[in-house]
Amino acid sequence: MFRRLANLIRGFLGLFVSGLEKKNPEALLEVEKENLRKQIGNYNQGLAAHAGLCEKLISQIKRQETEERDLSAKAMANLKVGNKEAAAQYALRLQTLRRELEENRAQATSAENTYKELLRARDVAVKAAQAKMESLRYALDDMKIKKATAELTEMASGMIGQIGSSGDTMDRLHQVVEEERTKAAGRARVARDSMDLTEVNLKQAEQQALADQALAEFAAQAGIALETSSPSTPTPGGKEAIGPAEPPVKT
Repeated sequence: MFRRLANLIRGFLGLFVSGLEKKNPEALLEVEKENLRKQIGNYNQGLAAHAGLCEKLISQIKRQETEERDLSAKAMANLKVGNKEAAAQYALRLQTLRRELEENRAQATSAENTYKELLRARDVAVKAAQAKMESLRYALDDMKIKKATAELTEMASGMIGQIGSSGDTMDRLHQVVEEERTKAAGRARVARDSMDLTEVNLKQAEQQALADQALAEFAAQAGIALETSSPSTPTPGGKEAIGPAEPPVKT
């Protein structure tokens, strides 16, 4: 029972985590980048330890090569002076040293090759991981673009479907506008036809008469003779005024 309950809890947690990963792929990618940096750091530590071993072997080989030359010289010198016992001891040490030197050279070569292989493997792994992350980043960007494009397309499709499906709203709006425009035009025409222009015409004739009288007075004062108009002008009472009014006499 407890095992089944534990499995169920793990299943729910797995679903919850999977949902979070789907909702936040960028965060998951950043976590993977951080993990890669840590792995590279740990790998470099091991690689540095191996490189240290290579350097230690190289230093030991150089020291043994120096000792080899020294023992060889001492053995040769003792042999030349006839000190065979000392020469034999130096020759024995030289033989052992040369055997150890050969082994160290083989180990150094193997260690150096291993170091180069590890270094190459690290570079290949890092490049592959970086390429994969770059591909994931491009896929995330492309996913965002396609998701946004899909949402805009769906919105546009919905708008087109709503606008072109029935057109009732647009038709009603057009009908309302046309009715109001017709009503406004009718009201304007009724108001124009109902306007009494008699008073306006009388006012206009009065203003014109006052203007003519003022002009005649100005011309008389200036000594300018004005031409009189022969046609008669209608008066407000329906009678005709014959001839122009007499200009005022200059004093």
